[in-house]
Amino acid sequence: MNSAEILAKLIAFDTTSRNSNMALMRYVEELLSEAGVTSTLIPNADGTKANLLATIGPEDKGGVMLSGHTDVVPVDGQAWKKPAFELTLSEGKYFGRGTADMKGFVACALSAGLAAAKRQLGTPLHLAFSYDEEIGCQGVRSMIDLLASAPVRPAMCIVGEPTNLAVASGHKGKVALKARCIGREGHSALAPLAMNALHLGADLIGVLRDVQADLRATGHHDGDYDVPYTTVHAARIAGGVALNIVPSLCELDFEIRNVAEDDPRAILSRIRASADVIVAEARKTAPEADIEFSENFAYPGLNTAKSADVVRFVQSLTGANNTCKVAFGTEGGLFSQDLDIPTVICGPGSMSQGHKADEFVEVAQIERCDAMLATLVDRLEAGL
Repeated sequence: MNSAEILAKLIAFDTTSRNSNMALMRYVEELLSEAGVTSTLIPNADGTKANLLATIGPEDKGGVMLSGHTDVVPVDGQAWKKPAFELTLSEGKYFGRGTADMKGFVACALSAGLAAAKRQLGTPLHLAFSYDEEIGCQGVRSMIDLLASAPVRPAMCIVGEPTNLAVASGHKGKVALKARCIGREGHSALAPLAMNALHLGADLIGVLRDVQADLRATGHHDGDYDVPYTTVHAARIAGGVALNIVPSLCELDFEIRNVAEDDPRAILSRIRASADVIVAEARKTAPEADIEFSENFAYPGLNTAKSADVVRFVQSLTGANNTCKVAFGTEGGLFSQDLDIPTVICGPGSMSQGHKADEFVEVAQIERCDAMLATLVDRLEAGL
C-alpha cells in the first residue's frame, strides 16, 4: 500500500486522546505482519491504548528510528466543512483530523517500512508509534522504558512532526502546573474580614507577569525561535460561587516553556518564593490561607547541536542546508534526554494547519516525505 492509502485508513480511526487507539494499532500490526515484520505492542495499564515498536533489518545495529504519535486533538466545537475522520482529497490537499499532526508522517513511515521489508537492509529501520502525545507526551514513557533496557538502541531518531520537511534541531521544554489558592469564605458585606481566593490568584498572576517580563528583558535568548525567550503563560483561572459570597478557593493553570539555557525548576522556585510572600500577608487575616502548587505534566526540550551527525544525515535526505527550531513540543526531547538518542524533527505539513477545522496536509508534502524516506531506505540497505 502507498502512503495515501494508508493515510486514508489512519484518518478513519477516531484516535482523539480521550479514546482508545487500539483499533488503529491492530491495523498497523496486521499491515506490518503481512509484510513479515513483527511488532511489539506496549499497552497501558487498562489495555485501552498502546505504543508500537517494530524493527526491520538486523537487530544488532543501531539504525534509524522514525517516531510518530497516533492520537489527535478533539474536533468538538470546530466548524468542519470536510469530514473530520474521512480522508478527503481536494485542490492538492489531504483533509482530515491528523493529516498534518501527524498521521501524514505515520502513513509515510509505514509505507517506507513496507518497502524496507522487501529489501536486505544493512542497517535497521525502527518504527515507533505512541499514544497520548497531545496531552503532555505521556504515553511514550513506557516505550522509552522498553528502549532503555534494549541491548541496542537506535543510533538516531527522526520525529515526524510537521515542519514542512525542514530539519528542526530543537524545541522548548514545558512544565504544566496548577496553583490552588485557598482563602476564607465569608459574606460579601463583610468581605474585608474574609480572604478572597480570587485576589490571591490575581496576585499570583501578577507574579507570573513580572517573571515573564524579567525573562524577556534579561533571560537567555535563542534567536532560532519565533519567541526567543522562555515564556510563562497563565491559561485558566476559576473560582467563586455567587456574587455575595467571598470565594475561598481559586485554581489557576499556567505553564513554563523554557529555552535550553533556562532551568524551569529554578523559575518555578522563584514563583513559589513570591507566592510565599503573598501567603504570608494573607495569613495576617486568615491563617488558613495558602497557595499550593502541583504539576500536571512536563517534558524536556530538544537542543540538538546543528553540527550533529543526525542533523547532517537528515539534511542529506531532504537536500536542506539550514536548520530551524519549532515552537511546539514533541517527544524528541525525551528520546534525546532519557535515551541519549540524537534526534531531529522533520515531517510533512505545517503545524499552522494542526488542531484546526479542516486540517490538511498538501499532497506535495506527502510525496516529498515519501521521497525522503525512500532515500533513507536506500541508505539503510547500503549500511549507511
